[in-house]
Amino acid sequence: MERALSGSVDSRASLHTVSSINAAQLSARLESYESGEKKSISDVRRTFCLFVTFDLLFITLLWIIELNVDGGIEKQLSKEVLYYDYHSSFFDIFVLAVFRFTLLILAYAVCKLRHWWAIAITTAVTSAFLIVKVIISKLLTQGAFGYLLPIMSFVLAWIETWFLDFKVLPQETEDENRFQSVPDASERAVLIQPGPLSDGQFYSPPESVADSDEEMEEKQDHEKPVL
Repeated sequence: MERALSGSVDSRASLHTVSSINAAQLSARLESYESGEKKSISDVRRTFCLFVTFDLLFITLLWIIELNVDGGIEKQLSKEVLYYDYHSSFFDIFVLAVFRFTLLILAYAVCKLRHWWAIAITTAVTSAFLIVKVIISKLLTQGAFGYLLPIMSFVLAWIETWFLDFKVLPQETEDENRFQSVPDASERAVLIQPGPLSDGQFYSPPESVADSDEEMEEKQDHEKPVL
């Protein structure tokens, strides 16, 4: 009886230990997701915004280098901006990069938009403009930058689209679903936690007097000498 009682107490203690460990793990996960939810912007979205900024800075750097190649930056800046010519100027490609940066940062960093329509607008406008400009203008006759600036602008716009559609939005949706599943799991753990066990659960019925008398008689019969 003592062995059964001690085994029951040990099982009871192990159940409480397991339930406390599960509750601690769930609470730790819940706190981590709550802290992630309180962030102003997710890590993957911040990486996307950094890449959008890189897009603008890279196109700006290429345009400045192009201005310095042909006779100085002041002369070329006046020629491409003040006397803008659609067929030969690279200024519109720089403006296109500014357009992408402004719209995407406003949509996905300031407004925290969770839809692809903003990136669809910037990519569609960039692609259509560059394709028409390469066909109509004379950029391909102006050396390496006539190829480099349109191609890099086109490629960066589509990389931004891929990154948002296949990385940012799916990752944030997955994190949100995981965050919503943690409270449900914690509630289920609370419901299945073992409650305080009563002494009745460890009750062992006493032996009956009749059974004890029968055992004594059998013992005495075995001990009688055989005549």
